[in-house]
Amino acid sequence: MTYTIDEKDLKILEVLQDHAEYTTRQIAKKTLLPVTTIHHRIRKLRQEGIIRKYTVRLDWDKVGKGFVAYVLISANLLLLRQKKKTQYDLAKELRGFEFVEWADIVSGGTDIVAIVRVKNVEEFDKVLLGKLQLIEGIEKTQSMIVIHGK
Repeated sequence: MTYTIDEKDLKILEVLQDHAEYTTRQIAKKTLLPVTTIHHRIRKLRQEGIIRKYTVRLDWDKVGKGFVAYVLISANLLLLRQKKKTQYDLAKELRGFEFVEWADIVSGGTDIVAIVRVKNVEEFDKVLLGKLQLIEGIEKTQSMIVIHGK
């Protein structure tokens, strides 16, 4: 049987998205739901895999990684097949780099989109030309520098 999310769950999830650090009591105050309801529903949402993990949103400038770029990656599918690799393998390899925040396989003219987060343009140059473009199976890249982000 599949768990069906209702309005109470949506209220709880909305609060947790912005305030994952809140206690059940604080969530209850925000949602006007009983504390026991909050506790049981969060436990159920976690069991069902709806809440997958709690995370922290950093001030990237303060931790020295304020430069962000979306890197559009075109894979050399023929080479990947020859090496018995897939786009999934390539995306997994990209995710292994500490400067890659995430890498997703997409459709269209691009095969993978990665978010690269580094200190500055000089470090991005080293990462892009010295690491990403040298990965076996990457045919070409196109970078979009984030000018203003959230």
